[in-house]
Amino acid sequence: MRIASIGGRAQLVRPAAASDESIGGRFDLAPAWVTTDIAAASELRFGPTTESLLAQWDEFRRWAESIDDSHATGSYSPEATDPVVSNPGQVFAVGLNYRAHAAEAGAPLPEVPLVFTKFPSCIAPAVGTVAAYTSAVDWEVEVAVVIGRGGFRIPAATAWDHVAGVTGAQDYSARDTQFATKTNPQFSLGKSYPGFLPLGPQLVTADEYADPDAIDLECTVNGVVRQSSNTSDLVFSVGECIEYISGICSLRPGDVILTGTPAGVGMGFKPPIYLAPGDEVVSRVELAGELRQTCVAPPA
Repeated sequence: MRIASIGGRAQLVRPAAASDESIGGRFDLAPAWVTTDIAAASELRFGPTTESLLAQWDEFRRWAESIDDSHATGSYSPEATDPVVSNPGQVFAVGLNYRAHAAEAGAPLPEVPLVFTKFPSCIAPAVGTVAAYTSAVDWEVEVAVVIGRGGFRIPAATAWDHVAGVTGAQDYSARDTQFATKTNPQFSLGKSYPGFLPLGPQLVTADEYADPDAIDLECTVNGVVRQSSNTSDLVFSVGECIEYISGICSLRPGDVILTGTPAGVGMGFKPPIYLAPGDEVVSRVELAGELRQTCVAPPA
């Protein structure tokens, strides 16, 4: 099952009856997709927002299995989507969680997940702009998971049962703010300027993947591939991250966990490469689709 938010309303997204779902490949969507407005189709039983679906996730999933193409209400365009989750209660991010990324950073593999937060005020749609608020804005494509069933001290073995779905994320980071002092980095503030967390364009349930612990992701800057990897390279799997975080904080429906970024970030180059107005960043997460931002000058 795939869900998008359009105009603040949650939509089921399905291939049009005449399209071949396989044409889209591992990142791109099939050429023709249709949407079903969930609130309208359920006669206001569910929706209209994605967050309201997550609050009734188990009940909603049972209902959604009964919906067919006769309920389709429109065509799908990623450019029209809102953030797949607009106002989560908690956004967790895991640092140095790809082996190759830890190596490029010259850091040892962490012994436990390195967790920080991004503030929800930085969430943005999958397609749009990102402002270069400083001269050291970096890119970090990530696979994000959205919690559908909350809990405290969730075992890794059953963690995927608590996940509503997978989506794409871009963890933009102002490195100069993040490392304003070397001894006391400001991870959360450096990564939370407005627009620094595009989410989407779709939320994809885990059963859509052949293996939800082996999801492809990549990031290009001005058409050049800078990051390309698979979540099988994670130091701590999705289940292990959920177990660790929920062992300290209760997770709630709608919470977002960014699982880490692979090697190829701008800070890893010598000298570093950062974004400037006019640059285009395209981030892709398998099945969840494509995020695309054009870098612009900051507002006055």
